[in-house]
Amino acid sequence: MTAIGDIAPPESDELLTVVGPTASGKTALAMRLAERFDGEIVGADSVQIYRLFDAGSGKPTAEERARVPHHLVDLVDPLDPFDAARFVNLADQAIAEVRKRGRCPILCGGTFLWVKALLKGLVPSAPADAALRARYAKLAEENGRAALHEQLRRVDPDSAARLAPNDLVRVSRALEVYELTGKPQAAWHAEHQFQTVRHKARLLGVERSREQIDERIALRSRQWLDDHWIDEVRDLLERGYGEARAMSSVGYQQVQDYLAGDLQADQLHEAVVRATRKLVRRQRTWLRDEPVCWVAP
Repeated sequence: MTAIGDIAPPESDELLTVVGPTASGKTALAMRLAERFDGEIVGADSVQIYRLFDAGSGKPTAEERARVPHHLVDLVDPLDPFDAARFVNLADQAIAEVRKRGRCPILCGGTFLWVKALLKGLVPSAPADAALRARYAKLAEENGRAALHEQLRRVDPDSAARLAPNDLVRVSRALEVYELTGKPQAAWHAEHQFQTVRHKARLLGVERSREQIDERIALRSRQWLDDHWIDEVRDLLERGYGEARAMSSVGYQQVQDYLAGDLQADQLHEAVVRATRKLVRRQRTWLRDEPVCWVAP
């Protein structure tokens, strides 16, 4: 385990990249690195990218954003389409602009597919098909998202294991790729192998035990629920954002279930904790073979 004081300054073309499980303290580490190396933070989070998703997304606070400039946070409307390709384009621009100012860009976020796409290239596959997506959305509405996920499991079990059943957008995309190409999305990923080097990167993460992560998840979830998370989700639904992609993310889905009467008040916190722990297990799997330098909290 490395002390933050032992981290060497980045080379001119090197991208410091903070990764790790949710609730591990990525934002705090990125802030410390930015203040040490005169940096600005480029977000890589598929919920924080959206405006209005604040209470349950772990967005940097107003005080943190005042201390260190942040990019790709609060960027798009909740119903705007946003994928890895668009993220890569905007992140490239932000990184170039930060360097043009003579400062150090620091990538930080838990959406590791986006991080991999930025650092190692996008996986080639079929273009989007609006008709197919509409059909999958109708199937999910009629039979439930779990049924759509089961359909994916039958044709692409590796992708199904990686994706949460409630992640309608990514489950639909994986089915779309299979239907259009006849090849599972997981096979496209395996062939690509993310071997292209788009950015020379040094991966850093906060070292936490599983027990510490669990404790932090439970505490954070309780704080957010006691704050205004439930009111935020209710307001988003009233504004017509129920179909927004971020609404299916961990935590937001469970709060929706509570507001719909599918969870009782005394069940909500534990449901959020369980879903977040599942996400952490997937994140740990993604990072298992990556050369992360783990830093002391």
